[in-house]
Amino acid sequence: MERISPVTGSRRLLSRLRDVMAGAEASQERLNQIVTIIASDFVAEVCSIYVLRAGEVLELFAATGLAVQSIHTTRLSIGEGLIGRIAVQARPLALADAQSHPDFAYRPETGEEIYQSLAGVPILRGGRVTGVLAVQNRTARSYTEEEIETLETTAMVIAELIANSELLSQEELHAVEGLDLLSISIDGIRLNGGMAIGEAVHHEKRIQISKLVSDDPIAEQQRLDQAVIEMHGAIDQMLEAPDVAEGGEHKDILETYKMFAEDAGWLARISEAIKNGLTAEGAVDKVRNDTHARFRKQTDRYFRERLHDFDDLAHRLLQHLVDVNKASENSKLPKNIILIARNMGPAELLDYDRASLKGLVLEEGSATTHVAIMARALDIPAVGRTEEAIEKIEPGDTIIVDGDNAKVHIRPADNIKEAFVDILATRAERIASYASLRNVPSQTKDGTSVELHLNAGLLADMQSINDTGADGIGLFRTEIPFMNSHNFPDVRRQSRLYERIIEQSGGKPVIFRTLDVGGDKSLPYWENDKEENPAMGWRAIRVSIDRPALIRNQLRALIRAAQGRELSIMFPMITEISEFDKARKILDLELERANANNYKPVKNLRVGTMLEVPALAYQMPALLKRADFISVGSNDLFQFLFASDRGSPKVSDRFDPLSPAGLNFLKSIIEQCDATKTPVSLCGEIAGRPLDAMALIGIGFRTLSMAPSSIGPVKTMIRSLSIHDLRLYLDSLKDVTEHSLREKLREFAIDHSVII
Repeated sequence: MERISPVTGSRRLLSRLRDVMAGAEASQERLNQIVTIIASDFVAEVCSIYVLRAGEVLELFAATGLAVQSIHTTRLSIGEGLIGRIAVQARPLALADAQSHPDFAYRPETGEEIYQSLAGVPILRGGRVTGVLAVQNRTARSYTEEEIETLETTAMVIAELIANSELLSQEELHAVEGLDLLSISIDGIRLNGGMAIGEAVHHEKRIQISKLVSDDPIAEQQRLDQAVIEMHGAIDQMLEAPDVAEGGEHKDILETYKMFAEDAGWLARISEAIKNGLTAEGAVDKVRNDTHARFRKQTDRYFRERLHDFDDLAHRLLQHLVDVNKASENSKLPKNIILIARNMGPAELLDYDRASLKGLVLEEGSATTHVAIMARALDIPAVGRTEEAIEKIEPGDTIIVDGDNAKVHIRPADNIKEAFVDILATRAERIASYASLRNVPSQTKDGTSVELHLNAGLLADMQSINDTGADGIGLFRTEIPFMNSHNFPDVRRQSRLYERIIEQSGGKPVIFRTLDVGGDKSLPYWENDKEENPAMGWRAIRVSIDRPALIRNQLRALIRAAQGRELSIMFPMITEISEFDKARKILDLELERANANNYKPVKNLRVGTMLEVPALAYQMPALLKRADFISVGSNDLFQFLFASDRGSPKVSDRFDPLSPAGLNFLKSIIEQCDATKTPVSLCGEIAGRPLDAMALIGIGFRTLSMAPSSIGPVKTMIRSLSIHDLRLYLDSLKDVTEHSLREKLREFAIDHSVII
């Protein structure tokens, strides 16, 4: 009798399964055929398929050799018995004497007590366990590595059948026989307030693989080899880029990445899967699933990072194997999108339909990154630093994003969902009421006016001036257009943009902040060295002084855009007076150049600075002689003042801006500005929160800049406030040494009917 090699046997089995998969029978009937074919091929008395159902329960869906009445009645919890062990560990298990294993769980309704040996593998899809495939024999049997490999390959085909069939209905997402699908909540940090309910969409979309089983392993290996060559070439191009080739830590990181891409073991496992009968893309996906299953429970940071490396490499390799554009054209997004991502740039956020995008959940991110700033500009509730959100959230899950409380509710129970629907309805009514305040002055009950400006970064944001009745743009983040570009925008392109912004402001003031990149705000076409503390690293004005061509081009564009009109320019991240002087000198050079080229002079030039670094507050006398205005950037200022990383969930809320220290620091700045009649404003996140804004007004701020969605609530608060009463109350708290004055200020608001 001719001996059939393990590889040939695997291909033969896959070929038979492919015919079943292509059949017209119902999915359950195909599963029944599959277990019969596998049992026959393995010369096993039993083959069974368990599917993960609602409530984290493994249900026996198909079997040959077990009692018929046990199908769809036998259920095991995750971790229960040998099948549950395979599922919870996401690893194969092969036992010559299964019944002697301490985890063996006897289920009399199956009739499996007569079987001694067992081999089982997890059914994986997208790195997640969706079921278990097992074979059993009456006698002791030592299953070979090749047989386990064949079972794993077969399980991959079964995973696609489970995922793309009617075996589990959509209702399964909500309940099965009274068992709710696991409903969980994740804590994170607030990136933007508000609430939203919608359907989960993963930003890094799974590349759809249309064909898993191959007809020609040699041709598939050739396709893989070509794709690997193309991927290596793309990585080499990254290494040859001018800003990488000169060296540095970023080059070392790419060299390490290239080393992973050339990992012989990784590529050998993919080739082995091809030999066993999978297509090139099917083999890549199988090895990715296997790797993900092995690494996913690792807590060691090094191993978790390696998992991300191999995940990314597999995704890149699949892009060379699959027509990604064609696949994406066929994908349909829901009407209410809750976007789930590890991290992303602001340009990527803009790829989604603004009318459909309701919320954002990031595994990483911080309140000061540009994607968070963009989320606030678009008024999208957003929560960051949500641990393992990608693993815990399945595409299509119902998600509630509670940005106010930095919580994400996954597959919420009906009572929780109904409560949030009621809250959203109430909020919608309040938002509608704010529209009536658009043309009403922002004035306190005792007649003090407070200017409310917008933070912006896109041309589309300019419409919000009319929509909200804002007094102007207190901060235009010029770096966002840079981040939306594939290369550095030239002077002409920048000038056209700035000109349109000035025109669409309707004569209201616009303060342009010069380029604030570097640190955690990277440009897609400009690699920065990785820094230990990027918020305090090479960024903003520090980059502009070291690379003066950047700021010269930007200032040249601003001057050309503002010919004959008013222009306000603000320098970010000024730490000492010499930096302001250097930046001002560069501006003067560009003004001289514009004059020499006969450009119409700027009508009224105002030059100011952000006050974000505490050191600058101790140089106020010299600064006030130079700056036409000052804008306090509270996001960075309080991060530096309290040595508290805003991106860290453990300390981001540990210190409160409404503490005696925080308010006293701000008050000293206001008093010095008032003494010289230098305009001062605040454009940080706290300006847009009614209670915080009330405190800022109480200590003397008369100009605040915020996201468009905050104008209505803050104006409502102002019109219900008496500054006289608030000042008297704050004076009574001058000797208080508590951690925060927030609750005392909240009590004041309640007692004095201030709407917060």
